[in-house]
Amino acid sequence: MSTATATADVTIRPVEGTRDRGRFVDVPYDFYPGRYPNWVPPLRRDVKQTLDPSDNAFFEHGDMQLFLAEDASGAAVGRIAGIVNGMHLRTYDDDTGFFGFFECVDDYAVAEALLDAATDWLRAQGLERVRGPANPSLNDTAGLLVDGFDREPSILMPYNPPYHEDFLERYGFERSMTMWAYYVHKKYCEFERLERGAELVKRRTPGLSVRSLNIDQFEEEARIIREIYNDAWAENWGFVPITENEFLQLAEEMEQIVEPELVYFVEHEGRPVGFSIALPNINQALRHVSDGRLFPLGLPKLLLHMSYSVYECRMPLMGIRQDFQGKGLDSLLVLATIQNGPPNGFDACEMSWVLDSNARLKNHVESIGGVKDKEYAMFEKSISSVE
Repeated sequence: MSTATATADVTIRPVEGTRDRGRFVDVPYDFYPGRYPNWVPPLRRDVKQTLDPSDNAFFEHGDMQLFLAEDASGAAVGRIAGIVNGMHLRTYDDDTGFFGFFECVDDYAVAEALLDAATDWLRAQGLERVRGPANPSLNDTAGLLVDGFDREPSILMPYNPPYHEDFLERYGFERSMTMWAYYVHKKYCEFERLERGAELVKRRTPGLSVRSLNIDQFEEEARIIREIYNDAWAENWGFVPITENEFLQLAEEMEQIVEPELVYFVEHEGRPVGFSIALPNINQALRHVSDGRLFPLGLPKLLLHMSYSVYECRMPLMGIRQDFQGKGLDSLLVLATIQNGPPNGFDACEMSWVLDSNARLKNHVESIGGVKDKEYAMFEKSISSVE
């Protein structure tokens, strides 16, 4: 492994061993509290699992090198990961790597040194472009928050200081995609418009029906969702097929918090052709677990606030098989979610993220009363040694 490198008063060194990985995990918990009140600490155990090659199915095809930035006293002042996504390279063969888990103090010299370390490592892997942030893939928490800093992020959505965008642009990154988070509240939703649209869809395509998740057959239902997802998203920007093990791991995590009344399938003559998943926005409870630790005090706090603090949900996934796209089936899924959310204690739903290139879905969400609430972006740049 390469040795540490120093730039001015900043030393960048690769993470090696359990103690270093622990320090890497600690960085945001040491930095955000007291500075950014809208940051919601993720559970440390989840972050550790994501970074552990023995516990994350991503590493079956991917690789990752973590780096820490230290000041003259040895205190951690930033972190970053260089990421090789094997499934992305198989899908696109575009020599693109990724960076993620990026955190740093408000000092461009620190950011520059971290980005140098990640891009140098990726270049050594034979890659010529870098994109991010992805933690570690677009099937995980991904994107940079660029507008909406005065509001808490929803479950599995990123939060970062405003200056991160400036640092990336100063380094030479350009925005490659904009993504939106839409907020839909029962008070402002155009129910009648949505209901009329759904009825029209059913008349035009007879044989459609909507059902909720069968929690007693969860693994089988999860496999159906993966199959539809990989087909539905195949033509979308940045899409990378999610492997079976990655999806089963994701499904296992979701099973702990999923509400069957917020997960729907649309079927055509009994064949599943679309799905949507809305999850309780447990960030509304996690914000009270200030250090990201469940023990000894975090778990009681989490359980207490899960019982009365979670009143919104987030729809992170929706997909319609390609042979049924363009028929408006997504309106059936959105209607079912919005109708059944309030009776189950969810007054609002964040739909995120929606690609800026997906004009049809943006128009649909806005037509039913959804408003753009937060803006995210992905950035990329060439790291070829010959430009």
